[in-house]
Amino acid sequence: MPHSLLLVDDEPRIRRVLRLALEDEGYQVAEAANGYDALAALRREPPDVVLLDLMLPDRDGFTVCREIRRASDVPVIMVTARTDSHDVVAGLEAGADDYVTKPLVAKELSARIRALLRRVEPANARQPDVLVVGDLTIDVPGAEVTRGDSVLPLTRTEFKLLAELAGAEGKVLSREQLLSKVWGYGYFGDSRIVDVHIRRLRLKIEHDPASPKHLVTARGLGYRLVS
Repeated sequence: MPHSLLLVDDEPRIRRVLRLALEDEGYQVAEAANGYDALAALRREPPDVVLLDLMLPDRDGFTVCREIRRASDVPVIMVTARTDSHDVVAGLEAGADDYVTKPLVAKELSARIRALLRRVEPANARQPDVLVVGDLTIDVPGAEVTRGDSVLPLTRTEFKLLAELAGAEGKVLSREQLLSKVWGYGYFGDSRIVDVHIRRLRLKIEHDPASPKHLVTARGLGYRLVS
């Protein structure tokens, strides 16, 4: 069964061109022209990946992404014509898993989508099924993190990032290693995507995100997860 995409863009020409290109890549594509329709489509038939334009007529992509995140962990790729780093970081902070800039190249977009979809594939068999870090229990096959009886609301990318760090057993992983392991080999986006996801992850797993005890920075080297 083909993977399903929800393409959210207010320009009919762009939607048509992207839809044809992505259908040629084997995807099943649904369309929405604004944030309201996108959220309705998401509730009606959840896709495997959302492609979300930043500039929409009824509400901006940041707002729509936050609303998606409140209801779902579906992977979101933010699409933007802006190259300002503040917009990119704001999109990631809003909950996007990745971003691409216009003008879009269909092959690049398809590669990003495939990388996102790989994150929900079964974990490497060599990794233990359950990892314990401090008071966190990481169920790798179930893609679930718990603290006591509470399930932490991680996105799929946040879970993959946490699982990779936990599997390193306290060793430092560089940004480049995390980009390769989580976003896929050959990722050519901004490495700050790692820092933003680390920040989001700390908000969810640390008792005091401003003074993290588990997910710590090895200055100039990368990040590691400790008990």
